[in-house]
Amino acid sequence: MRALLLTVLLGGCAASAVAPPSDQAPQVAAVAETDPVDTANDAADDPAIWRNPRNPGGSLVIGTDKKAGIHVYDLSGKRVSFTPAARLNNVDLRDMGAKGVVVAASDRADVNQAHVAMFALDTAARRLVPTGRFAVGPGEAYGMCLWRRAKDAALFGFVVLKDGRIDQVAIDLTGAAPQVTTVRSMKLGSQAEGCVVDDRTGKLYVAEEDVGLWRFDADPAAPTTATAIAKVDRRILFDDAEGLALAPKGRDGGYLVVSSQGDNAYTLYRLPDVTYAGRFRIGGGAIDGTSDTDGIELRLGNFGPKYPRGLFIAQDGDNAPDTQNFKYVSWADVLRALGLR
Repeated sequence: MRALLLTVLLGGCAASAVAPPSDQAPQVAAVAETDPVDTANDAADDPAIWRNPRNPGGSLVIGTDKKAGIHVYDLSGKRVSFTPAARLNNVDLRDMGAKGVVVAASDRADVNQAHVAMFALDTAARRLVPTGRFAVGPGEAYGMCLWRRAKDAALFGFVVLKDGRIDQVAIDLTGAAPQVTTVRSMKLGSQAEGCVVDDRTGKLYVAEEDVGLWRFDADPAAPTTATAIAKVDRRILFDDAEGLALAPKGRDGGYLVVSSQGDNAYTLYRLPDVTYAGRFRIGGGAIDGTSDTDGIELRLGNFGPKYPRGLFIAQDGDNAPDTQNFKYVSWADVLRALGLR
């Protein structure tokens, strides 16, 4: 019955209307890479980007080592600080103006009780300051993404549990330390992880790894119904569908980017209608390419001459002979390779 339901829900998705062979994915060279994480095997997981509005060259990248803690890197990929923390998985951040840069990570230290680990990014010292660890709900925390609501700048988080449940939390920043409260739950049918929220439209996108992509209304007062928007078809999107990132343009346009982990590629969908726009791989340059990518992140804007239109970052699952790390790619190079604007 479930397989039939998924076929009905996903079969008509516009995103799969044009499906070229999976090998039609140009290579885009990495511009830089981070120092390898300290622990071996499956360790590096998910990046987040803070763009310094006054000095884009001084922007920072945050990356999790899910066996040891969380790193801060500069734009050359050099590690500038490290904060020990047990089993952090996905990470996201929002610049909250006078309240500072807020960082949240899914905390898997207790597989029976999901937690959110909160940090403040000290942009001058280039380090993370822990501000609390908060219980969310039963289960193993996996994915994590933040949403800053446009109408009132209220901050919310979404914790994706390994069984497909999604717990939404409200993050109160009015006190000396954050307060995190679970406000509602949603559910997908199987393992999910990657998520991202479009702050412009209040839409939450979640990747159910072996099934496809779903969209929810991010407002806590909205229905919890999921809308199917793209399926794993093993042509333009392969299982496992992992990390998600956004390239916003205008009021509701731009691109949704997905890590198509099963064939070491990245798939783009046009917003708002979520139609297929292209695919690429990272490789072909002096720096080795990526494979088995978990988390990705993208931030538009000028980051300096190497990244004039934005910075795309992907976790590299095989950085042999070194341990895993993160690769930096110019978003301008991606658009050029795909013939996009």
